Amino acid sequence: MLPDSEIRRVLVVTAHPDDADFGSAGSVALLVDRGVEVTYLVVTDGDAGGNERTLDNAGMAELRRAEQLAAGKAVGVTDVRFLGYPDGRVEPSLELRRDIARVIRQVRPDLVIAQHPERNYRFIAPSHPDHRAVGGATLDAVYPDARNPYAFPELLQEEGLEAWTVREVWLTGGSTPDHYVDITDAVDRKLAALQAHVSQVAHVEGFVEFVKGRFAAWAEEAGFGEGRYAEGFQVVSTA
Repeated sequence: MLPDSEIRRVLVVTAHPDDADFGSAGSVALLVDRGVEVTYLVVTDGDAGGNERTLDNAGMAELRRAEQLAAGKAVGVTDVRFLGYPDGRVEPSLELRRDIARVIRQVRPDLVIAQHPERNYRFIAPSHPDHRAVGGATLDAVYPDARNPYAFPELLQEEGLEAWTVREVWLTGGSTPDHYVDITDAVDRKLAALQAHVSQVAHVEGFVEFVKGRFAAWAEEAGFGEGRYAEGFQVVSTA
């Protein structure tokens, strides 16, 4: 794995507003504490989310973008970018790969955090089709697209974006994590980020207890002991 000292820029790529906060906001808060530059890239506009249909799709998309901006600020992330793909209809297309590769070349991250492209049979929620599509497209954008100067030549010829090699990827939402981050010192900021998504979580009774229980279980699985909280990732080397 990359030493902490060699992680200076991180790009978090997710399908929907709130995905970064469920998957990695605690780890992100700790990275920001160390002075790491973190960028969020949200692929969809989130217009198919929400518990009550009091807004049309355009109104929901606007609300969810605002909620994600507030959630990012809760953990110290102010560079939040949206691609505006339609919620619920994402496919791992060449266009999506190009759009993610573009941001990789712009941000030039050492580490990319993305969603797992495979179905999780332990918990169904991480396996939303958009999550899997975005996870697969992100891995393809990391390798080979972003590092290959011949891939999507318009990125270089028209936009001046030189090829960039991401050194490591952490996948969230998979069934076989092999790296855990103790987020106990940042769990309150993770909760604040999640609760910024009022349209998604305000109606969930016992939401805070649910979140704490889920991430306490990860901490026990990691061997951190009682009273601790953790996020789990599957680490992918790109060497």
